Amino acid sequence: MEATLKLKKENLKFETNGKSSRIPGFYKLELAQRLDKLDDWHKLTRNEKWMLKKETLTPELADVMIENAIGVFGLPLGMAVNLRLNDKDYLLPMAIEESSVVAAASNAARLIRENGIMVGQATEAIISQIQIVDVADPEAAKQKILNNKERLLNVANQNDFTIVRLGGGARDIEVEILETLSGPMIIANLLVDCRDAMGANVVNTMAENLGPIIAELANGNVICQIVSNLSDRRMVKVKFELDNVDCLTRAGYSSKDAAERLVKAYHFAEADPHRAATHNKGVMNGIDGVLIATGNDWRAVDAGVHAYAARNG
Repeated sequence: MEATLKLKKENLKFETNGKSSRIPGFYKLELAQRLDKLDDWHKLTRNEKWMLKKETLTPELADVMIENAIGVFGLPLGMAVNLRLNDKDYLLPMAIEESSVVAAASNAARLIRENGIMVGQATEAIISQIQIVDVADPEAAKQKILNNKERLLNVANQNDFTIVRLGGGARDIEVEILETLSGPMIIANLLVDCRDAMGANVVNTMAENLGPIIAELANGNVICQIVSNLSDRRMVKVKFELDNVDCLTRAGYSSKDAAERLVKAYHFAEADPHRAATHNKGVMNGIDGVLIATGNDWRAVDAGVHAYAARNG
C-alpha cells in the first residue's frame, strides 16, 4: 500500500500532495475506526473489510495446507503508521504477539519523518546451489563449467518463467571447490534475479534443470539442487539521517550525548554475541511482523539474516 509523494522540505517537515501515512492518535481509535482510516487511505472492498474483521483461515483450509492439522492459531494484525521511505508513504501491516513493537515502529517512523529522511535500496540476485560430488579433477571441472556458462544460463531461462517475461531470470554462475569431510565438492551457485518474488520455487526449478548437465560437464554426481537462504546477493539496505537530534533527548541527555549513546550501544552488540542475539531479535521484531502479515517465509529470512550477521564469526 503506497501513495506517491512530492517531497518538499521546509523547517524539517515534509509536505505531500498525496496521502500521508502520518495519522496522529491512530492508537487511540477503536478498531472499527482504524479500519475506517485504512479505508480512507487505501480503498478497501467490502470483502477485504470482512476478512480483516473475521478469522479468515478455517480449520478445513488448515487441514489442506499442513499435515496433522488440529485447528488454527491467530496473531494480532496491526498497522504501523507514519512511515516514509524514498519519498513515498507506506502503511505497514505487522502480525505479532508482542506489545509495543507496532507502537515503537510507528514512533520511530514519526521521529524520522519529522526530523530527517529515510532512504533504502535493494539488490536483485538470490542463489540456488548445485552440489556435484565424486569429481576426479575438480579444477578442470570448474573451468569446464565456467566455459559453458552462457549455454547453462540459456538452459536455466528457457522455461516459460513469469520472472523471465518480467525482465528477471538467471544472471550468472559462480563455481567453487569446497573441501568437506566427504572430500572435495564442486558447488555451482546460480544467481537469479527474481524481481519481486521470494523466488524459491523458480530457482529450485532452474537448479534441477541444470544439475544433470553440470554433473555431466564435471564428470561427477549431483546431490543437492536447492535455494540458499543466505541471500548475501539480495540485500536491502535502509538508512536514516536526523537533522534534528533533539528528538532523542527525552531521557535528559543532550543531543550529542544521546546520539553517542546509541552508537556505543550498537558497538556493544557488534562486539558481544550475547548482546548481538538480543539486538538482532529486536530488529527482527519488525521484520518478522511484516513477513508474517504478508504471508511470507519468515524462517527463511531469519536464517539468512542471522547467518549474514555471523558470516565473519
